[in-house]
Amino acid sequence: MQNPLFDDIARVAGGALGALSGVKAELEALVRQQMERLTSGMDLVSRDEFEAVRAMAVKARQEQEALAARVAQLEAQLAAKPAVTIAATPAKPRIKKPKEAAVQ
Repeated sequence: MQNPLFDDIARVAGGALGALSGVKAELEALVRQQMERLTSGMDLVSRDEFEAVRAMAVKARQEQEALAARVAQLEAQLAAKPAVTIAATPAKPRIKKPKEAAVQ
């Protein structure tokens, strides 16, 4: 035989747990709302915008590294070639044409 007092205590405890879980959910919603209000006032970017800029930065970094490797390769090729000197060519003498005499 069960004691009705224990049944009542169990019901009250169950109701209290239900009420506490409701309070917990309500507190979480309030905290989330406050955080959203605080972050909306700041000049923050969205996750999508951040990921797009991050992808652009990664691509730019890869292109920069590829160009740096290309420049190093070209510099090595230039260093391997013998130096070519260009001989100075003598200047051509200028021939002055005689001025035509004025006919009188």
